[in-house]
Order: sequence, then C-alpha cells, then structure tokens
Amino acid sequence: MPLTLTDHDRALLSGEHGPAARMAMSIIVRMAEVFGAERLLNIQGAHIDSALYMGDATLEFAERLASLGARVVVPTSLNVSGVDERGWREWAVPPDWAEKARRQMAAYQGMGCAPTWTCTPYQTGFKPRPGQQIAWGESNAIAFANSVIGARTERYPDLLDICAAITGRVPAVGLHLKENRAATLLLRLVDVPHELQADDSFYPVLGHLMGKLAGEGKPAVLGLQAAPGEDQLKTLCAAAASSGSVGLFHLVGITPEAPTLQAAFQGREPEQTIDVTLDMLRAARRELTSAAGQALDMVALGCPHFSLAEFRRLAPLLQGRRRHPQVRFLVTTNRAMAARAEQAGLLEPLRRFGGQVTLDTCILTTPMLPPEVKVLMTHSAKYAYYAPGLLSTQVVFGELEDCVRSAVEGRVMRDESLWGT
Repeated sequence: MPLTLTDHDRALLSGEHGPAARMAMSIIVRMAEVFGAERLLNIQGAHIDSALYMGDATLEFAERLASLGARVVVPTSLNVSGVDERGWREWAVPPDWAEKARRQMAAYQGMGCAPTWTCTPYQTGFKPRPGQQIAWGESNAIAFANSVIGARTERYPDLLDICAAITGRVPAVGLHLKENRAATLLLRLVDVPHELQADDSFYPVLGHLMGKLAGEGKPAVLGLQAAPGEDQLKTLCAAAASSGSVGLFHLVGITPEAPTLQAAFQGREPEQTIDVTLDMLRAARRELTSAAGQALDMVALGCPHFSLAEFRRLAPLLQGRRRHPQVRFLVTTNRAMAARAEQAGLLEPLRRFGGQVTLDTCILTTPMLPPEVKVLMTHSAKYAYYAPGLLSTQVVFGELEDCVRSAVEGRVMRDESLWGT
C-alpha cells in the first residue's frame, strides 16, 4: 500500500509551515516509504540523540535546521552532549572539539529542545505515560520507555529523531503498533537465588545475557521473583540494548504489558524458549571483564547517568575514605541531577574522597580520557561492553562496593561470594 498523507502532512511537505519543517517532513516521508509505512501518526514527545557532536556533518545538519527557523512542536528532551561545557578543561578534550560540540548544543536548544543533556530522560520531567506515542533516540532510553513505562517508540536514529520532533509525525511501523509489541523469545530463570535477583549487580548481567540471546528480538523473562527498582531496571535496559539491539522486553508479572505470560506473547507461542541458569549468568558476568591482573587506573560510574538514588547509595560508601592517588574516580550525570545531589549534600563526600563529576556527557561520547588510562573499572555493563572498542581500554566489571574499595586500595578488589565463584 502506498503511503497516505493527511492535509497537514502535505502542508508541511509543501513548505506552508516553513523551510525547516519542509526539510524535516521530506525526510520523514522518505523514511516512511523505506519502512513500508501506510500512514504517519502523531507523537506526544521526543528525545533527541542528534545533539551529540560526532563530526562536522552532525554540526552542519543542526545549524542548517536552526538557520531555517526549525522549532520542535512536541515536548523534547536532549540526550547526552559531546562536551561538559563547565568541566571539559579538566580532561583531555581538544578545544576545537569542545567549541564545535558547544555550537551543536546551542543549535538544538535554539530549536526549542529542553537542555536536559541526559541519557535518562525518564528520570527527569520528561517521563511519558503508558501507551503514549513518542520518538526517542538513545538505546537504553528506548528500551526503558517501551518496556518499563509501556510508552511506544521505535529505535530512532540520529537526525530522524529531530525531524520527528519538528513535524510531530512518525511512520506508523514497528514498536509503535500493538501487534508488533508481542514477545518473541521466552527466557526462563531456573534456580537463580532470590538473594542474587535482588542485588544491583544482577540486572546488568541479566541484561547483557538477554541482549546476546535476543539480538533484535523481544524477550520475555519468566521467573523473576524480586521486585526490581527503577535504577535496576535502568541498568537492565542499558545492558540489553548494548550487547543486543533490544528495544522492548517483558518481565512477566512486572512490566506493564506482561501481567501474564499469555499477555506478553499476545496469545502466541514463543518462537524459542531458553532456560537461563546460574552458570549462564556467571559466564555472562565474566564476559564483562576484559582486563587481567589487579592494575587499575580509573573507576567510572554513571552509564546510564547517575540518579539521585544512586548518589544516595554511593555517599556512605565514600565517608571517611580517600581514593588512591593513582586511581581517578569519575561519576557522570546531568546538570539537573547534580544540582539535586548538591542540595542534598551528596556531592561533598565525593569531593572529599577525591572523586570528580562530569556533567551532561560521558566517557563514551567525548574524547576526555587521557592516554594513561589503560584499565578502567565500572559497575556499568554498557561501559564494560563498549569501552574496549571505543576507548581502547581494558575493563573490570564489579559491584559498586567493589569499585569504591578498588579505588581506595589502588588495585582491583572484587567480592565474588554472591555469585558463588
């Protein structure tokens, strides 16, 4: 079926709403044709990954739209930026990069996007409602919106996301449609201790394994006995979207579209069923460590961005302690969350410990790490998955307590008892 456009769509395409809207709409229509969409649908919000500076092409695109008078027509948040505007000089960021990244940030703000600068918009004032149609970029945010909240978004790539925000229209395909949101793969947890399921370290590991098993599929997890919190679900989403391309999963009895196993699959049979054992989870956890030995140069936390609850958990671990002089200790978050943590008195323990906070970006998206950082420790499965390839560092994955203790001791220290290894 050919793509059917409304009168408003055609008005946008003809330039009645200005040259920027025309440019954005022409891209939306072309992509709809590529996707085989029969119609477009309205969105109620957007989250833009395109604001991240990745070279002259992304800057030129942003400034071109801005010069044409582009304005977003739905509430629109911005993903992490290419630079910490306030603290980039403390790191190895080239001045030319910082200036171009700042220009790209300014271009998107000029289009009416809110300067949230975070990969966790759902932990700000930009949390959509269940069933709401949105256009979100950033892999963990997409998975969280679809899976945990029950909003509906496809996996929006850079440049297409801002076009959706300018037009308020997207192709009616994929995860926007209920019939495409049924689970395809069943993962059954078998004999995984409740104590482990309740621990923060379980969720990035489960997510890493889930992504590897599911790929682009839509897994449903059966047998989760613990009641995961928001930050645990956040790390699950980030890991599954990194090792795989998971944009939607269902936790039976927990997430909104999976009150029952039958509801998760919309009455269909699983294409595949896999029993997830403790041994499989242990193997997945081992994969997240690429470094050997006890050498350590840096601890990096906050991927996805640290929340206020995570700052509350970290602060008492730092009290009365000091990092080893040879180990840098970094937390990444956004400016609004840092302000809340400061007001709550949670940043002072980090400063006394000798740690640093980087705002609005992260080590994967800005060239901030000095070359002497060779071994990095983290509790983030996303950092662990991407850092060897993107940063040329070796990684040690551990729990938050392990990361703090290692930073104090100046060498890798891990408590393996909960995992029985």
